Amino acid sequence: MSTRAQIRFATRQAGQSFNEQPDVWHAQFYKHHDGYPEGLGVDIAESLVNSHSKYGVHGWEIEPLTYKHGDLQYIYYIWQAQDKETYISIFEGYGDGQDFKCVFVGLPLELTNKYIKNDRK
Repeated sequence: MSTRAQIRFATRQAGQSFNEQPDVWHAQFYKHHDGYPEGLGVDIAESLVNSHSKYGVHGWEIEPLTYKHGDLQYIYYIWQAQDKETYISIFEGYGDGQDFKCVFVGLPLELTNKYIKNDRK
């Protein structure tokens, strides 16, 4: 069985909590396999921390912003703004994302410290 996930890019806005899904995002990608935090989450974080990492994000599909999957297990948000640190939020559940719960909010390095696999150390 696949662990499906969407990755969404959102602009950091004043007053927007990182542990709540935003109403607006600018791009989203779909990953059909290995969408769990120990896999995709660490790949995203390592890509942000070290662009020359041997681990990267593979198998992304660019999607229209309005497309919704009915069988997601994770949704990732990458929060960026000029002159501010990049944050990542991870939401977990099953379905189209409406009732997902936040399971992680933090900096890329914090994500790798929490979820990194032993074979990557």
